[in-house]
Amino acid sequence: MTSRALRTVTVLTAAAALCATAPAAHAAPDTSRRTPGIATAWARAWNGTDPQALGALFTADGTYTDEAVGITFRGRKEIAGWKARADTLIDNVHVTVRTARVDGDRLTVRSVYSGHLKGAPKPFAVPMTTHLDLDRNHCRIASDQDHYSLATVLAQSGLPADWTPPTP
Repeated sequence: MTSRALRTVTVLTAAAALCATAPAAHAAPDTSRRTPGIATAWARAWNGTDPQALGALFTADGTYTDEAVGITFRGRKEIAGWKARADTLIDNVHVTVRTARVDGDRLTVRSVYSGHLKGAPKPFAVPMTTHLDLDRNHCRIASDQDHYSLATVLAQSGLPADWTPPTP
């Protein structure tokens, strides 16, 4: 893995860890409709401590792309590994769901991704938009694309823009 890819993985993991510090997902009140169960389960998995819980939400050939870091994981095992890596790099990873909207087989989740990169002077909390493409039964995630600003994560954390995570 290149140092840029490793840096991206570390930063994304740290950002994910910050979003998953609470034991359960929190949804902002929405009087028009409820947060879809898969969005709640996805946030709960990020906020929990069992990496397998995240992987289990995906189809066997599902993909997870962290756009900020520029890396994609394929299959439940790699996706669970991404969550495990995030937990080693980011304290109190937390995802707080603000809104979730379904359009056909696509679920768009707007949330706050927060945590504290290990070794950073300050925690971070950044807006994140996630596109979840669901299987035809809407019970598993076929594709996840997370969009947030890595530059903002690093700035809020008090780290330089060229910061790279420590190697495990």
